[in-house]
Amino acid sequence: MSRTYFDQQSFEFLNKLAKNNQRDWFQTHKQQYEDQVRGPALALITDMADSLAMISPHFLALPKKVGGSMMRPFRDTRFSKDKSPYKTNVGIQFRHEMGKDVHAPGFYLHVEPGNCFLGVGIWRPDSLALNKIRTRIDEHSEQWLAAINNSDFAKQFHLDGDCLKNAPRAYAKDHPLLEHLKRKDFIAIQNVDDAWMQQANLCRHISKQFELASPLMQFLCKALELRF
Repeated sequence: MSRTYFDQQSFEFLNKLAKNNQRDWFQTHKQQYEDQVRGPALALITDMADSLAMISPHFLALPKKVGGSMMRPFRDTRFSKDKSPYKTNVGIQFRHEMGKDVHAPGFYLHVEPGNCFLGVGIWRPDSLALNKIRTRIDEHSEQWLAAINNSDFAKQFHLDGDCLKNAPRAYAKDHPLLEHLKRKDFIAIQNVDDAWMQQANLCRHISKQFELASPLMQFLCKALELRF
């Protein structure tokens, strides 16, 4: 759709939140959050549904305030020294229909002043999923390399995330794809600037980038025995 979602006011609110990350301030400015951040995010999720279905009908765009594609604004501070209560970014995950949380395969959008990006893949999969992905990379290395080395994809995305320091169990230290097998995250990132997120036809631009990354997602879905 030919429209904008996030604008300068959206980014200004997130900047102000970063400087005033307190419950009282947020409650006082909650309507601004609804109008300038959550409202545009939910509208974007709604409008992404059709184009996302053209990439794969098994990834969902759910425009719900709770339990949908938009991640909640509250930080989990239980195990963090930083007790700031609110996230200073907008996180949107178009999750696979079989996924239950952020560790599921998904297409991702991150809106944060000075740190906007698109992501695709699976973040911190559990041990069962991790082993399945490593097995498929080992047994179908040509498909994995084709997905990540595609020239159009490689111009826009880079692989990211944490890796083991040593070879995982059952794999030789001289395995030709050891650096890939050591991965704990199987995600690809495309960094964009703030203006990119404020452009018209944003859904079309996002869909184009997700389409470039779809061979990677298809590989991961096959590894996890999920429909794509």
